[in-house]
Amino acid sequence: MIFYKQMYLSPLGEMSLVANESGLVGVWFLQQKYFEHGLEEGNLLFEKNDVLKETELLLEHYFSGDCPDFSSLPLASVGTSFQQQVWAYLQTIPYGEFVTYGQIAKKLGSRSAQAVGGAVGRNPFSIIVPCHRVLGSQGQLTGYAGGLDKKWWLLEHEGIELNEKDLDK
Repeated sequence: MIFYKQMYLSPLGEMSLVANESGLVGVWFLQQKYFEHGLEEGNLLFEKNDVLKETELLLEHYFSGDCPDFSSLPLASVGTSFQQQVWAYLQTIPYGEFVTYGQIAKKLGSRSAQAVGGAVGRNPFSIIVPCHRVLGSQGQLTGYAGGLDKKWWLLEHEGIELNEKDLDK
């Protein structure tokens, strides 16, 4: 299978955008955990397809302060059924709002907040599927594959006010 790739320069640094003919495969910050997980360099074509063009446009709107609707992007998700269930839930969290891992676990009837955290951490669609909108049980900033500094920035960009004490170090 051929994958199309482009680099996107965000205010938080470079991001890799990857798609195939079915849809968006992933959006990752460089050096983030699980970066381009499962992709082989030989199958990557550095060329934009329609999905990548649309992704870039929506990211431009997001970073300029708009609240774009990412639901128009077809996602070619690869993950367990539980991961996909969690990622689908993440897409329902409104811009400028957050939930906790425990709230997601309760809503999905999951085993634990830790299981939800594992699925959230493997989300391959940074920003598009807003895993940055998930906080710890007391509203503290915890875990983000791209780094807590990026999570902090994204939440503040969306108008969520955080305090230094919210940072779970």
